[in-house]
Amino acid sequence: MMENKKLWDSVLVEMELNLSKPNFNTWFKDTAVVKQEEGAIYLGVPNTFVKDWLESKFHNTILKTLRNLSGNIQSLHYLISKEEIKEKQENSKIQQINKELPIAEIYINKDDNLNPRYTFETFVVGPFNEFAHAASQAVIKKPGIVYNPLFIYGGTGHGKTHLIQAVGNYLKNSGNKKVFYTTSEKFGQEYINALQQNKPNFFKEKYRKYDVLIMDDIQFFSGKMKIQEELFHLFNHLYENNKQIIFSSDKHPALIQDLEERLKSRFSAGMVVDIPPPDNESRVAIIRSKAGSSPYPLSKEVVEYLAYSVQGNIRELEGIINSITVQSQLKDREVNISEVKNFVKNNAKPKKLVSTKEVVKTVADFYNIEEHLIYDKTRKKEIIKPRQIIMYILREDFNISYPAIGEKLGGRDHTTVMHSCDKIKNDMKLDEMLIQEINQLRSIFV
Repeated sequence: MMENKKLWDSVLVEMELNLSKPNFNTWFKDTAVVKQEEGAIYLGVPNTFVKDWLESKFHNTILKTLRNLSGNIQSLHYLISKEEIKEKQENSKIQQINKELPIAEIYINKDDNLNPRYTFETFVVGPFNEFAHAASQAVIKKPGIVYNPLFIYGGTGHGKTHLIQAVGNYLKNSGNKKVFYTTSEKFGQEYINALQQNKPNFFKEKYRKYDVLIMDDIQFFSGKMKIQEELFHLFNHLYENNKQIIFSSDKHPALIQDLEERLKSRFSAGMVVDIPPPDNESRVAIIRSKAGSSPYPLSKEVVEYLAYSVQGNIRELEGIINSITVQSQLKDREVNISEVKNFVKNNAKPKKLVSTKEVVKTVADFYNIEEHLIYDKTRKKEIIKPRQIIMYILREDFNISYPAIGEKLGGRDHTTVMHSCDKIKNDMKLDEMLIQEINQLRSIFV
């Protein structure tokens, strides 16, 4: 049995990875495992409000994490205040709040690694992700035939993992398919372990038996040639047998560095679709969805303020919403717009400050060119495009004046900058790949 502090520290690490800092600090500060007894965990919490919130919002996640760490854990109970904890320990009369669900409803099955909470029903669809959602819907209707492979890419917190696991959960529950979800990192480590244990055939047989293989974060295969070769052969086997393959990445497969061309070709052979940052309309819908279960609904004014002011990813936005909901619960009323503005000012992640030099370096690295060439007078085609994109991003995303951009990029005339920005705008109307490249770059600066 794992020692109390070590067990809870491990749970806190997992929770902190998936929550915003304000949300994590609000709910998990001053909590600790008090006692383990006959498969039950007794968690000490500072007050009734924290107890109620953990019970209603995080109970299943905490219990699932505990079970992943220790297989003999069956239930989770809460104790309020240090005095009550001490009293209950001394008297061995522990007041329980046992809100268990059937294991199948809260426990990620290690046979497929799917999170049962990631479904299409809980996925908020908006203009920013409707294409990716439509592609996923097409896949579940004809798995292995339509859009195979399906490759979804986009920045952190845009909903990629939710969507690809929703496909897996649907096909598992409705299509009676044998589904397996993994990350590229876990796949690579499993392959290395198989080689070290002299069990490569066991590894191959395991992955070739699935009807649907879902692999997250493909970008981590960059430079790992031996693992790429194994993935190449696995891909061919599954594809030739009409097994559905789904990948995700933080960038378009063509833009992943040190990835074999034959893999890039196969990744792009089905459907490649991006999930860019959510537009304001979608952010409004997401906020309404996330806050919908609160007894104190957010006013239209508050919803619109949050949508336009909190510019982090969906995960960060959800953390702010949860924290504001807490304020409503504590005050026992709906929070007003001035209170929300003050809270966001003190708790929201500040907008990232990016210098012109950082933008130049990022774009130069992205297109694999020397940074100094951006400032030179060269008219080479492979330099002109990245330079124009830099000008466009500096103008559109950071609102820098045309003369200032020209001065910072080698003393160019402001009319040159204006022409470059207009050209990128016009090219984006016709060039889907250019849109994807610029969205990818923008996600770096968020």
